[in-house]
Amino acid sequence: MHLSGSITALATPFSASGGLDLEAWVRLLARQVEAGSRAVVVAGSTGEAAALEDSEYEALLREAVRASAGRIGVIAGTGLSNTARTIAQTRRAAALGAQAALVVTPPYVRPTQAGLVAHYQAVAAEGGLPVILYNVPTRTGVDLLPETVARLAGQPGIIGLKEAVADPARWQALAPLAAPGFALLSGDDPTCAAAFRQGAVGVVSVASNLVPRAFAALCADAAACRWEAVAARDALLAPLYTFLGAAPNPIPLKAALTALGFGQGLRLPLLPLEPALSAELPALLALIARVETEAPAIRAA
Repeated sequence: MHLSGSITALATPFSASGGLDLEAWVRLLARQVEAGSRAVVVAGSTGEAAALEDSEYEALLREAVRASAGRIGVIAGTGLSNTARTIAQTRRAAALGAQAALVVTPPYVRPTQAGLVAHYQAVAAEGGLPVILYNVPTRTGVDLLPETVARLAGQPGIIGLKEAVADPARWQALAPLAAPGFALLSGDDPTCAAAFRQGAVGVVSVASNLVPRAFAALCADAAACRWEAVAARDALLAPLYTFLGAAPNPIPLKAALTALGFGQGLRLPLLPLEPALSAELPALLALIARVETEAPAIRAA
């Protein structure tokens, strides 16, 4: 699949009883399609993948493939702490119709850089899906360094990188690795505009759950090098970035989605948003309505 533009790391909506809210899930997917998102990530960290049963994972992915009907890409989060289990999860996602796998660096176990190379090579060779590398050391405890990415970029079955390290020096090191078969994607909403200037061709976004039209428009502006428009839209979204970063993801996001009518609650050990932050929701919802209304309609090519 061609990786570019706005890719939404979808939250998983739950019902009042704590189960999956598949009706809300379908509405979330439809909103992404209509807004011009290029793809969605199912069961990533924003989707509370660690809290899902295998049957729930399969239900979400199956319904995403059915509801999207080929209009946007479906990427499955498949990264686990062990290589064999990651391969098995990737094969499961392939059988359910996913088009690519987002594979985070193995959490908690802290492999060496050589271990990361061996891990990703094995998943790409045996998992049955194109692999997007995913580096988010603040969550996993291991950093996929640019020189290691260079060893993996362009290898068979490895098609891109979601980079969540926001340091400009990191993007300077990664920029030369961009190629037609290897896409650089920002994994950090507040710095994605800067990442576009340094070689990113898309963003895997949390905020685009709430403002998919605005993110599709921001990405379209970046692709056309309309940098003043990118800066203006990015500045308008800054309060949303601040709110979503005020507590561990996806706690603030789920509070906003609930206010918009998409599901209820989280699963332990995540707790609901604190009252002081919840008091900011009315102003945030007004901002969301404003930026979505003002954003031009974008249709994925």
